Amino acid sequence: MAAQQSTIEIARPPHDVFAYATDPSRFAEWQADVVGVQVGDAEFTTTRRINGTERAMRQRITHNDPPHRWAAQGIDGPVRPHATITVEPLDGGTRSRVTFTLDFEGHGIGVALLPLVRRQSRRAAPVSYQKLRQLLERRH
Repeated sequence: MAAQQSTIEIARPPHDVFAYATDPSRFAEWQADVVGVQVGDAEFTTTRRINGTERAMRQRITHNDPPHRWAAQGIDGPVRPHATITVEPLDGGTRSRVTFTLDFEGHGIGVALLPLVRRQSRRAAPVSYQKLRQLLERRH
């Protein structure tokens, strides 16, 4: 199945958007299912509430090119997310177009869970992206 892709525009410069959106320690501020994050050098563990159960997902940052592109991928667990954030300047760099690409890889029991995870993500991700926009534009 193809990765999920969403694009939004935010009335903030790319540097501001990139710094906030790619900081794992801020994920709980704009992603409703995130209940905690532990950040290391090139890895982070996100604890998410999924169907009433908290699950930790360890991810590694695989690409970091501020303020343009950031990517991370899951490195353990039955369902491993692969996320990319791309930020493009608009209006001479006063605004940004942000493209989110999200997919999941199943391992073991995770293969059977992929359809459910993707369905939940299709509902929840756009809400998170709108919250990100609201938070960033309010900070202006």
